Amino acid sequence: MTVSAALGDSRRSRLRSGPRPRAVGLWLLGCAGLVGGMVLLGGLTRLTESGLSIVDWRPVTGLLPPLTEAEWQARFLAYQDSPQFRQVNSAMTLDGFKGIFWLEYLHRLLGRLIGLAFLLPLVWFWVRGTIPKGYHAKLVGLFVLGGLQGLMGWLMVQSGLVDRPHVSHLRLAAHMGLAVVILAALLWVALDLLRGPPESTEAAHPSLAGTRRLARLALALTGVTILAGALVAGLDAGLSFNTFPLMAGQWIPDGLGHLEPWWRNALDNVIAVQWQHRWLAIVTVALVLGVAWQGLRTPLQGADRWPFRLLPVAALGQAALGVSTLLLAVPIPLAVAHQGGALAITTLLVWALHVTRDAAAHKPHR
Repeated sequence: MTVSAALGDSRRSRLRSGPRPRAVGLWLLGCAGLVGGMVLLGGLTRLTESGLSIVDWRPVTGLLPPLTEAEWQARFLAYQDSPQFRQVNSAMTLDGFKGIFWLEYLHRLLGRLIGLAFLLPLVWFWVRGTIPKGYHAKLVGLFVLGGLQGLMGWLMVQSGLVDRPHVSHLRLAAHMGLAVVILAALLWVALDLLRGPPESTEAAHPSLAGTRRLARLALALTGVTILAGALVAGLDAGLSFNTFPLMAGQWIPDGLGHLEPWWRNALDNVIAVQWQHRWLAIVTVALVLGVAWQGLRTPLQGADRWPFRLLPVAALGQAALGVSTLLLAVPIPLAVAHQGGALAITTLLVWALHVTRDAAAHKPHR
C-alpha cells in the first residue's frame, strides 16, 4: 500500500471515531479566503492613496458611512486637518474626497465583517461541541491575532497623520507580515481539521522528510521576501531603477550602504531595499521550484501531489508579475496581482508542508 493510501485509511478511521470537524475546517478555509481578499483590498487602498482618508478609528461606531450631506462635510473637514490634504490634496473637492473615502471604508468594513465571520461561527461550533479537543485554544488565538491586526492597521494609518502624508514603511511591513501569518495559520488549522493530524512521528520515506525541510525553508524565505516587498511598497522604491536585472547598469548599485549605522540600509535605504527584494525574490523562486521538483519525486499520490504541481506555475507567474510591475513603474493592476501572487505561493507552501508532515508520519504497509 502506498504512503498516500495508508494515510487516507488512517485519516478516515480517525474521522469515523469522533464528530467530523469538516464544517469547522471549511469555515476556516472561508475565513482564509476573506483574509486574502482583505490583503488585496488593502493593497489597492494603499496604491490609490486612499488609506489616509479616514482620520479616526472607531471600531464600533464607525460601522456606517456618512449618510447625510452634513455627515460628509464633517468627514471632509476632519480630513482637511491631515498632512495628506495640506501637502498633497489641498485642491480636493468633496466629490474627490468621496472617491478616496470609499476604498478605505470598504477595507475597514471588510475587516469588521471578517471578525464577525470568525467570532459568530466560533461561538456556534463551541456551544454545539463541534470543535475537536485541542483546537479551542488555537481558534481563540486566531481571533486574538485578528484583533491585533486591526490595531496594527490603525497604528499604521496613525503614522501618516502626524507630519508626513505617508505611513511608516516599518508599520506597513508589520501589518502585511501579520496578515500573512494569520492566513498561514488559518490554512494550517483548516487542513488539520479536514485532513486530520498525524498519529506518529516515524518517517515513511526519506524523500518526504527532505521535501518537508525544504518546504519549511521556502516558506520562511517567502515570508522574508514578502516583508522586503512591503518595505519596497512603503518607500515607493518600485518607482526607481525600473530596469531588470541591472540597477542603473550595475549588479551592485552605488549608494547601497550609504546610511549609518549600516543596518539601517536594509530598512530605510530605497536603493538597498529594492536591491534586497530583487535578490530575495530570485532565491525564493529557485527554492520554491526545488520544493516542487523534490515533492513530485516522492511517493505521494492523488490530491497530495497538487501543491507541488501548482508551485512552479505560481512561482514563475509571480516572478513575471514582479518584473513587469517594476519595468512598468508599478501600474496598480499588476501591483495588486503581484501581492496576490505572494499569497498564492504562501498558500501552496503551507499545503505542501501539511501534506508532507501528514504523510511522513505514517509508514507504508508492506
